[in-house]
Amino acid sequence: MGGLREMAAPFVVLGPSGVAVRDRLKHLTAEDEHVLRLVGDHLGTLASRDLKSRCAAGLEHDSEQWAERKRVLTQESSSRWAGSLTKATHDQWALARRGQLAHIQSLEAGMRMIAHRLSLPVGHKGTKRAPGGYRSRREWHAKTRRLHVLADRLKAARADRDAGRVRVVRGGKRLLNTRHHLQAVQLTEEQWRTRWEAGRRILQADGESGKRFGNETIRVTPGGEVSLKLPAPLAHLANAPHGRYVLTARVSFGHRGEQWADRVTANRAVAYRIQEDTARARWYLTASWTIPPVKTVPLAAARAHGLVGVDTNADHLAAWRLDAHGNPVGEPLRFGYDLTGTAAHRDAQVRHALIRLLHWAKRHGLAIAIEDLDFTAEKTREKHGRRKKFRNLISGMPVARLRARLVSMAAELGITIVAVDPAYTSKWGAQHWRKPLTSTTRKTTRHDTAAVAIGRRALGYAIRRRTAPPPQHRSDAVGHRTVQARPDTPRREGNRPRIPGPRTRSVHAGRGANAVDQDAQHRSGHPAEHKSWKQDSLPLSL
Repeated sequence: MGGLREMAAPFVVLGPSGVAVRDRLKHLTAEDEHVLRLVGDHLGTLASRDLKSRCAAGLEHDSEQWAERKRVLTQESSSRWAGSLTKATHDQWALARRGQLAHIQSLEAGMRMIAHRLSLPVGHKGTKRAPGGYRSRREWHAKTRRLHVLADRLKAARADRDAGRVRVVRGGKRLLNTRHHLQAVQLTEEQWRTRWEAGRRILQADGESGKRFGNETIRVTPGGEVSLKLPAPLAHLANAPHGRYVLTARVSFGHRGEQWADRVTANRAVAYRIQEDTARARWYLTASWTIPPVKTVPLAAARAHGLVGVDTNADHLAAWRLDAHGNPVGEPLRFGYDLTGTAAHRDAQVRHALIRLLHWAKRHGLAIAIEDLDFTAEKTREKHGRRKKFRNLISGMPVARLRARLVSMAAELGITIVAVDPAYTSKWGAQHWRKPLTSTTRKTTRHDTAAVAIGRRALGYAIRRRTAPPPQHRSDAVGHRTVQARPDTPRREGNRPRIPGPRTRSVHAGRGANAVDQDAQHRSGHPAEHKSWKQDSLPLSL
């Protein structure tokens, strides 16, 4: 047990801190779309200039420089548009910094793994916990060269981080590289250019409490009328007073529509974002606002009536209900999803599987236990080597998205989520629970037993189950129910200590006529008898 890592305690997951809803802008006229594109392109150009200034400032950026950036943008837009642009730029720079740190940590992990494997003899076999040496001298030599390559990359990345330099592509690096592989993605240059321009547009504005309908820049009335404040150079396009442009489309949020209406009626802050889906030739409006954190229930209350252990896999969620004592109840459940196809299809599959799981847990009034998974350090090819299938498997698991969606959707239904440490759940679950839960009519899988292990850990119990009684008649024929004291153990025949709680189905602990008299029990080797006793006469030989 000395090689096992220390496991974190289970905890109740906090609810979401924000809300976002989306609706389609239907029946837009050609003029509406033209104005939206002009405003978005103009603001996108300003955002690119501001991002360049922010990246040039690096770590020396302060509030004075932020204010100066906003003053420059205000001259070509408005004070509220400038505030939204500078905030979006700073968030993008901060995201790039976090990605830079993650890249450095990935390089360090890869170098440690290569150095470890290079230190082992060629052909040395590894274990389940640590890989062995490389298979051949050729591979050993290639990895030696790769170690130097990673060292150079790490040196450059650290230098950039120390200097505060980041590399950001507005519109996305993936879409930029797609320009060189148009035939592979079956796109024409015009189609790619349309997506590229749409990805670089900015039509978003933060809300402000106390202002009319919670947002002066992009305003949506309770009736669904959408209007936006035009930047100064485009004020001649206004079709409403005070330099505003009113769209012909009307929005009505089907999801959380009442909450949104309450906020805009009370003039509470709501942020809006307008974006174009070039593949479908549609426009969408997204509304978002912050909500107070949901008060979580104590862990003891979540465990009171048992819970549902859920194991996350590449194509399904394996679940099993456990009672408050950690015993599996009923049959295992499986909620499948298909992660092939487009991102929208994968996202819909995950949401469909989660809502089925949540509705089942809601009907039974149970909390949900799930692993606190993070494969950030597990996806490197340096750790798994040629196991490309396994690397693709863990890379394809929607861990982060599934966890975020589960927490958000569970908060709406009032279901508690308990996160547990994922260490050894699959291994120990199969070791201790697969055989006893398998019968002639039910074949228990490794994923089902992992769900049981997750649930038991969330309930505070050890994963290992108690030893079953002897198989014949649960007596002394083939051994005792539990390990008995050895003959040389001191006071092995003494009185039993008073243990609270029931010990049998009929007599409670510490009760009964012979509760503390070991000799009065009906056991082999003891003088207790349950019939009249009479001494035999002396033998005739005496």
